[in-house]
Amino acid sequence: MITTASHACRYGYYPGCSLMATNRAYDISTRSVARELEIELVELDDWNCCGATAYLPVREKRAFVLSARNLALAEQNGRELATVCNACYVVLRKTNKYMAEDAHLRDDIRQALQAGGMDYSGSVRVRHFLEILVNDVGEASIRSRVQRNMSGWKVACYCGCQLSRPFDDLDHPEYPRLMERLVEWLGAAVVPFPLAAKCCGGMAMTTHPETGQVLTGKILKVAGQRGAGCVATACPLCQINLEAYQDKVGRAVGARCAIPVLYFTQLMGIAFGMPPVELALSDNLTSLEPLLGEKVTS
Repeated sequence: MITTASHACRYGYYPGCSLMATNRAYDISTRSVARELEIELVELDDWNCCGATAYLPVREKRAFVLSARNLALAEQNGRELATVCNACYVVLRKTNKYMAEDAHLRDDIRQALQAGGMDYSGSVRVRHFLEILVNDVGEASIRSRVQRNMSGWKVACYCGCQLSRPFDDLDHPEYPRLMERLVEWLGAAVVPFPLAAKCCGGMAMTTHPETGQVLTGKILKVAGQRGAGCVATACPLCQINLEAYQDKVGRAVGARCAIPVLYFTQLMGIAFGMPPVELALSDNLTSLEPLLGEKVTS
């Protein structure tokens, strides 16, 4: 736990592809919050796509090699590797797990890395930034940074289906609490939200929109029914689905689904009193004016 500046922590940082484009607000707000909490995130030099969950069933071994290259870069720096993308977190951890358990696969991956002048022994611990905040930084340090009165905020904490699955050592697989604890430390009210770990539809929103819209719509519908003033999420794909299609998903589930959606890092920055530009709030597709009491400008 961090209690003073002298206890500041350093982690390797893997942002992942989506945070460099459509979800840049997640990256910007993550870095800003980390600086405020005196956490040094050292971005991996020359990182590449993790392979994403979609590539694993198509070319599993190649996907593992892509992930292993990032792990090899992290191992060179001798630091734990932090990421905020749920999919990246799962894929990087799967690569570690499969390499540790399958000697033949491990040899093949290492041979591929060695052909490019790299290697990976399996020593890197992959961590989600949310878990780092809760378990390493801790309640006292986070509460001490809060500048804004958040008592009127009612938040539905939506972690998504990959944060605590298939690896259930991070949080409860069905009823995750990490984000709820963090939001409580910010002084906001956490609304009871039974869909916190349910799938938003993922890429089905584009490949099978009739299915994806219903799954996303249920999440927003229930959040509204539970009295949430906003939804906080930890996944780039979930955030896009929840924000970008609210009119369509509302029609799909027969309910009004207009509700602000933020990354948990943006919510933290707001509570810390940080300027909107440092949290990229102007990138949000849903209006935050009902929450902030003012329009967000870039």
